[in-house]
Amino acid sequence: MKANELKELRQSNPQDLLVKMSDLKAELFNLRFQLATGQLENPMRIKQVKKSIAQIKTILRQEEIKALEQ
Repeated sequence: MKANELKELRQSNPQDLLVKMSDLKAELFNLRFQLATGQLENPMRIKQVKKSIAQIKTILRQEEIKALEQ
């Protein structure tokens, strides 16, 4: 994920982040299925998707902590 994409994620609301994370989890499932059947063309995509999911979870957690502090 590029820096400008990460900046956009930080500015979006939590509902959008949850939807994006759901889409990424579905993509990860499909990529793993393709890997198991030998049809995966770009194995590095799995790593990218996992990293994107982790970044979204981090942003959501940071927002949660901010809300608790107020």
